[in-house]
Amino acid sequence: MDLRQLQHFVVLADESHFTRAARRVNIVQSALSSSIRSLEAELGTDLFERSTRRVKMTAAGRALYEKARTVLASAREAREAVAAVLGLKRGLLVIGAVQSLGAFVDLPGLLGAFHAAHPDIDIHLRQDSSTALVQKIADGDVDLALLPVFAAPDDIVVTKIACEALVVACAASHPLAGRGDVTLERLAREPFVDFQPDWGTRPLVDSAFRQAGIERRIAFEVGDLGTLLDLTSRGLGLALVPESAGAARGGSVGPGAIATATVQEPEICWELVVALARPRGLGQQRNPAASAFMDLLKRERAHP
Repeated sequence: MDLRQLQHFVVLADESHFTRAARRVNIVQSALSSSIRSLEAELGTDLFERSTRRVKMTAAGRALYEKARTVLASAREAREAVAAVLGLKRGLLVIGAVQSLGAFVDLPGLLGAFHAAHPDIDIHLRQDSSTALVQKIADGDVDLALLPVFAAPDDIVVTKIACEALVVACAASHPLAGRGDVTLERLAREPFVDFQPDWGTRPLVDSAFRQAGIERRIAFEVGDLGTLLDLTSRGLGLALVPESAGAARGGSVGPGAIATATVQEPEICWELVVALARPRGLGQQRNPAASAFMDLLKRERAHP
């Protein structure tokens, strides 16, 4: 039994005439007769009483009629739902992000612009660590995520959207303030304020010190950039932050002011990417809402 057979059955039941029913479904009468006979053979009973002038449903036909109409209506609604999603008239977009993206990407602004353009798309935001977000993408729980660059597996596609050098953030009164030749060895003498393990720039900084064979002391572990800079500005430790994040607070005065210094070789670069799952298999499509968000992001990055 297929939908076309059910459509033929319902139209014939409505018209009670093979010629008129065949005309409605745009097939020849012999093809309609063959479709009805095939359906009757599959169900093991006659659905119509046939005469030379008209056809009339049997008891079995009447029992099938409403069920067939319900099935056809459900199939029509399913097609309309898919068409609506493809046309961005409905659907769901789940976005993942690491903490403290404000210095690189105006995520609230992007979400607002996307909602204005596609008000019927539901948007969910999930903040988590890079490792957790990559797993959520692989599991299909997140459509796309903004996170630091990583070694992407084959089933995930990444697009770079930002690249900045990390600079030393410190209190304005710190001896390193404004210097352009700070080494990792010199930084290791100071306490650090940093993100929690696997959050933000923490893996990148950990890797730089590990590759240099230098140990450092982390006095404060935080979960957001604002707290990190606040603690740094009070002289409680140094931090390595993206250049734009340091510049955003570098011009302030008073208790919350910070200064920056440049790290001598090796330069530590923060790269931000958008990660999406690669469509699996021939003919499979990415969530159209995710593709629309990527287009918006590319436009915003091209014309900030």
